[in-house]
Amino acid sequence: MLYGRSAEQERLARLLAEARAGRSGALLLRGEAGIGKTALLDWLAGRAAAQAHGDARSDGREVRVLRVTGVEPEADLAFGGLVQLLWPVQDRLNALPEPQAAALRAVLGTGREQRGPDRFLTGLAVLTVLADLAEDGPLLCLVDDAQWLDRATAEALLFAARRLAAEGVAMVLAGREDDGFTAPGIPELTLPRLDFEDSSRLLADRGRAPALHSQIITESAGNPLALIEFDAARSDQPHQHAPLPVADRVSSAFRARIGGLPERTRLMMLIAAAEGRGDLPLLLRASELLGVDLGDLAEAERTGLMYVMGGAVTFRHPLIASATYQGAVLARRIAVHRALAEAATDPDCRARHLLAVATGPDQEAALELAVAAGRARGRTAYAAASGLFGQAARLTTDPRQRTSWLAEAAALALAAGHAAQADRLAQEAGELADGLVDGLADDPAAGARVASVRAAVAFELGDRSEAAHGLLARLGNAAPNTAPPEASGLLRTAAAYGWLAGDADAVRTAAARLAKTVGAADPLVEGLERLCEDDAEHGLPLLTRFLEGRPDTTGPRDADEEQAVRMLALTCGLLLGDDEAAHALASAEVRRCRSQALIGQLPYALDVLAQTHLLAGHHRDAEAAVTEAEEIARDTGMHRRLVRLGAVRARMAAIEGEARRVRELADATPPALRTGVDCALVLLDLGLGDFGSALSRLDPPPPGPDRYTWLSLSTAADRIEAAVRLGQPERAEEALRHCESWARATTAPWAQAVALRCRALIDDRPEPYAQALHLHEKGGRPFERARTELLYGEWLRRARRPNEARDVLRSALATFERLRAEPWLRRAAAELRASGERRVAARTPAEKPIDRLTPQELQVVRLARGGSSSREIAAQLFLSRRTVEHHLYKAYPKLGVGSRRELARLDLG
Repeated sequence: MLYGRSAEQERLARLLAEARAGRSGALLLRGEAGIGKTALLDWLAGRAAAQAHGDARSDGREVRVLRVTGVEPEADLAFGGLVQLLWPVQDRLNALPEPQAAALRAVLGTGREQRGPDRFLTGLAVLTVLADLAEDGPLLCLVDDAQWLDRATAEALLFAARRLAAEGVAMVLAGREDDGFTAPGIPELTLPRLDFEDSSRLLADRGRAPALHSQIITESAGNPLALIEFDAARSDQPHQHAPLPVADRVSSAFRARIGGLPERTRLMMLIAAAEGRGDLPLLLRASELLGVDLGDLAEAERTGLMYVMGGAVTFRHPLIASATYQGAVLARRIAVHRALAEAATDPDCRARHLLAVATGPDQEAALELAVAAGRARGRTAYAAASGLFGQAARLTTDPRQRTSWLAEAAALALAAGHAAQADRLAQEAGELADGLVDGLADDPAAGARVASVRAAVAFELGDRSEAAHGLLARLGNAAPNTAPPEASGLLRTAAAYGWLAGDADAVRTAAARLAKTVGAADPLVEGLERLCEDDAEHGLPLLTRFLEGRPDTTGPRDADEEQAVRMLALTCGLLLGDDEAAHALASAEVRRCRSQALIGQLPYALDVLAQTHLLAGHHRDAEAAVTEAEEIARDTGMHRRLVRLGAVRARMAAIEGEARRVRELADATPPALRTGVDCALVLLDLGLGDFGSALSRLDPPPPGPDRYTWLSLSTAADRIEAAVRLGQPERAEEALRHCESWARATTAPWAQAVALRCRALIDDRPEPYAQALHLHEKGGRPFERARTELLYGEWLRRARRPNEARDVLRSALATFERLRAEPWLRRAAAELRASGERRVAARTPAEKPIDRLTPQELQVVRLARGGSSSREIAAQLFLSRRTVEHHLYKAYPKLGVGSRRELARLDLG
């Protein structure tokens, strides 16, 4: 019987009923220790079982229950919780798509796979296996003590939970308040303490006289576990006057009860508490080494503190295990961990207990922890690997090894998306390296590693110039043939960081030192340096050479500095104007980040992918990519990355005429990161006819590298148009020179077309317009083509050539309609009417059937139209098969079709 939990029980019952109806959901129960989270999970599991056996309120179908409980000692053991959850259903793995099945076999240790699963693939595999189990009937997934789940398990489960929709799966997680466990996107329910009436009912049910209720309720403060334990100990526990937290007082009561047990029983309980997992064979092997056995647990079982059943040893509540462990003296705890380490057959388990044994520097334990960290890294459990390398660094007796392991821990924390932790570890590694007598001079690779990691962390936290200059300072001004082999890679990284920071001085310095160190120019760095000097004619061909000479971007790379070059390669693709190549590069980088679990690097790749979608006129796809990048950046604390993503949203909003949205994004962006949003404001002003504001923004234009972002280049064309419309073409001369110089250096037809359009505006002649439209026919950037058509149509109308004007204006209007470019659509419609068009049907976006779809429905429909099966679509979009079919079911009536076959005739844009 539960007291004071009727509202919570009703909420959980609705969740279970929804699962029975084929709809999925997730819920996180929050509350302090002893508040009743486990009791509610037990109640829900019991209700599911009762409904399957004749409960009139259900349909009688059996609800399968999967359950996992976080164990504090295993919080650093990668995928320990997932093994516990999925071990009973491992026979279902063969029904999964092979990559997903292989991922879970690697987690469970039941396959021969050598490469560990990535975070996304593992989460998708968990989602798929839960959905597959739900095909047989409703599924209830219960996760207790979620705050103690290993991070890899927590990430996989939350990945699945956020994507549950139409499978018939109910997932309920329970975790303590303020204990570090976060579940963004999952609804939360906080359990309050019991009021006086419910507390009295609980005590009365236990047979306690009403006269004593008030004192016990006051002591327990309405915590159910405290009520029970203080009541049980009432005969020999005095009134607690000390203002201790309730959990501490409950633990004190448990320690008192444990202290009254026989010594051999206390030792067996300590072995179980230190072991943590309830692994009976390991516990028995360790207890034999310490001279006790299973029979010594009988008294603990009799008093209800522990249970031994099903080959496992379990404490009635985690606070009992904590009280057992904390109540033992240090020497005895060390002896128990030493016995467990000796008895362990699992190397990760042995390493954990060796760590607990170490009271100071211990090279043996450090080496075993480092090996365990390497195993976790190989399975792409980067957060766990980071923690293990950090612990190994604390124990090693070798200062150089400590520095190296701290740098590795920082790199892995950054790869896992934990930038603040990476910053702390990188700083510590750097301080250690600086404090060594030779500063790692005899180990240049280790020194380069530390420098690279420190720079990568600084870059991700937002200080890109510091990242560049930090690397340059680390390398100094080495003479030819004296620099370490790693110097060229670090200098290339410094140039990349400098470019991305808009720091031309850093780019120039890196280029000069690289030429001096290597003895030959690097096409990437030299190309960037030329652009810093506004020499597009020579700079862009060098960048083309760099991209053409790079290995396949989907291949693995171990050097951290290559990530900066990868990021710059994506930017170069856009810079060169080859949008198709840029899209291919960005897509490949997104796939690489997903496959290697590089969650910290994924937002940047998604950002560039969104830009390529935007340029191709696929605004909905751009929105989907930015949304995913924002979710990851928000979940992982990459706040500056989150701000930078606003540039794509601002550009879309400017095209679509959403003035308020653009200005909100501008207000939320720090001045140092405003270039992209300011470019969007220029376009917005131009579209709304505020030519004065459009021309005055970004005047003078941004210096150095910022002049060669694709947004800045597009804005040069915007400012030229604004100057001409204001009757001040002389103010456009510098922008025209810049635009034409860049267009001459690139092979992109659309770029040359935009330069011709700008020349036509300045010269007020039709020939450049005609040439521009001819180039536009080769494809690329439909918004720019429609703008050229609009301007040419305006010129033709003024030249009294209405028939020709109407042809190009109709084309412009159609494109603006498709792009939902409302201000431009209105201008094109007005020009058409002025040219003599009698019926101008300027449809608003809402009139298009495809715009009735949600972003995810649109993604699903596009893939289904291309012939992908539901299972294939699910794998690509990180959804379950049933959710894919649910989206199709909802999309069909919106599109006016009834089957996949009918999708083939639709134009999805």
